[in-house]
Amino acid sequence: MGLCVPNDYSYTCLLEAIAKSSSIDLIEMRLKEMHNHGWKFNKYTLMPMLQVYCNAGKFEKALSVFNDMNERGWVDAHVFSILVLSFSKMGEVDKAFELIGRMEDHNMTLNQKTFCVLIHGFVRESRVDKALLLFDKMKQSGFTPDVSLYDVLIGGLCKIKEVEKALRLYSEMKQLGIQADVGILTKLMTSFSEESEMIRVLEERQEDTDEEAMILLYNSVLKGLVNNNSIDKACLLLRAMMADQSDVDVAEHKLLSIKKAIRPNTISFSIVIDGLLKTGKLELALSLFQHMKHIGCKPNIILYNNLIDGFCHSNRLEEIYELFRGMKVSGFEPSRFTYNSVFGCLCRREDVVAALDLVKEMYLSKKKKNLVKEMRVHGYEPWIKHSTLLLKGLCKHGRAVEACKFLASMVQEGFLPDIIAYSAAIDGLIKIQELDRALELFRDICSCGYRPDVVAYNILISGLCKAKRVSEAEDILHKMVVKGLVPSVVTYNLLVDGWCKNGDVDQAMLFLSRMFVGDRNPNVITYTTLIDGLCNDGRPNDALVLWNEMGKKGCAPNKISFMALIHGLCKCGRPDTALVYLHEMQEKEMEPDTFVYVALISSFLSNPNLPLAFEILKEMAEKGNFPDPLDKNFVIVRDAVLKLSEDAKTSSSVKNLIAEGRIPRIGCSDVKDEG
Repeated sequence: MGLCVPNDYSYTCLLEAIAKSSSIDLIEMRLKEMHNHGWKFNKYTLMPMLQVYCNAGKFEKALSVFNDMNERGWVDAHVFSILVLSFSKMGEVDKAFELIGRMEDHNMTLNQKTFCVLIHGFVRESRVDKALLLFDKMKQSGFTPDVSLYDVLIGGLCKIKEVEKALRLYSEMKQLGIQADVGILTKLMTSFSEESEMIRVLEERQEDTDEEAMILLYNSVLKGLVNNNSIDKACLLLRAMMADQSDVDVAEHKLLSIKKAIRPNTISFSIVIDGLLKTGKLELALSLFQHMKHIGCKPNIILYNNLIDGFCHSNRLEEIYELFRGMKVSGFEPSRFTYNSVFGCLCRREDVVAALDLVKEMYLSKKKKNLVKEMRVHGYEPWIKHSTLLLKGLCKHGRAVEACKFLASMVQEGFLPDIIAYSAAIDGLIKIQELDRALELFRDICSCGYRPDVVAYNILISGLCKAKRVSEAEDILHKMVVKGLVPSVVTYNLLVDGWCKNGDVDQAMLFLSRMFVGDRNPNVITYTTLIDGLCNDGRPNDALVLWNEMGKKGCAPNKISFMALIHGLCKCGRPDTALVYLHEMQEKEMEPDTFVYVALISSFLSNPNLPLAFEILKEMAEKGNFPDPLDKNFVIVRDAVLKLSEDAKTSSSVKNLIAEGRIPRIGCSDVKDEG
């Protein structure tokens, strides 16, 4: 029996089958095998290859195959269509349109089905401009568009607010005798900004449209009115739909003159109620909701949820619980969204004390279910963002211990808070001087498998540094690095500040070196803290060296940096140098605070250099920076004024400042008139 040897036709059939599986590796292998057996490729061999590359989004390879086919004269309208449709499918609208142009250069055209698919695809990609151009090409090619094409184009134009173009297409439809369906009309209605346009469309279709379609149309009008911020008119239209045309306001508007009563449905009420909720008209929304039930129109769970959420954001607990109960009576089980809306309201209340008391009264009573437990029974979890908000609120009010108890209760109910919630609790404990308890909580969450982030570590390091327990803070940093976390600039700045305030500026300088090693560039806060620390340690020369290094590193000093250096130099008895930096600061259009002037005045008086002390006093007074009597600097300045008034070189000038009202007399009661 002889072997059956495949020929080029066999391979072509096989390649077409493989193309349907979109396996690039398999089709490339079979093409190589075909080539090795001496079979030449033809148009029908390469088309499956083109299809596979297109399906896989390998457009460079697809274009290579296309160009190869083009050079051999094998490209026809079908080959172009494969590539064009693939580009469109992958969102490459411009490339697809470019290929259509190349087709026209070859006197080829797309078929009607391809035109339709491409137009739908272009609109889906929000390229209505190209879709309209293609629509024109389709008509020029002799194809008649159907209602579905007008639908998608009008919908796309309405979405991008090109209502005029949408209306032109609508008019074109009518001229061609194509009946617009309700879907097209509703798209137009919701986009109209002018009521006259709504009225015209309604009058055209009111007679020959059944009640169900008319409800859809009127609902779109309601939506259009709400979108145009005409919520009051939407309410009036809803009343008119219920045949309530006795109202004067209803009779005034032609839009509301309905020839036959159109019974509104749940969607009608939902559109208007949602609009009222968004504009804060809660009472009217609730009233409309009650009226809806009275006329036998049943609300749905979405409407209940929207109402509950609206009242939750307005902190209206009484109405919330009433709606919550009504929801259950109506046979609707509260959803995850419902529970979390109520839970969020309790967490968002500004009066945290009252909120927690209310939670205990309403839910922790033996007579009533705990909200969290009830959520658990239904398989719902409280949203972490709400829990975290409540925790932050408690900690802000100094109730971090209660925040920790709340966290423990959540865990007991089976809900695991995230590290952000725990970080908030740790920060709260630190703020009420419960640092050891914060450390204990930190260790507990680590032992439970939590992996604190850099922010959590920074909170703990900050607390330890403020408590002068900087060595422990450094130990925390070491553990943080061991766990694979990279300290941030904030982390290093906290420790730099901690060591400076602890009186060990050399240790702080070591952290500056570690920042460079750890590829963490010091920022202006780092340098300012160290400069202040060096000056406090009586090392003004080192501070000035660091100041120059800061500039060389490209870190520009800010107002606080200048003030720290000037104040520090004054403390070290270097007012002349400090004055140079004051002038540099002012050249950069930065104005110092009062305490900087006071430091300079005091330092020049101690030097002593009374004329310069007076010049600083004069500048401070002229700029309106003379301290208030309640300011701690007031006594220092008062004493300086007294001292200057007693000196022959400055006494007259001080008196002039007092006479001009630049220095308040209350600060100079002991100054004697000359002569």
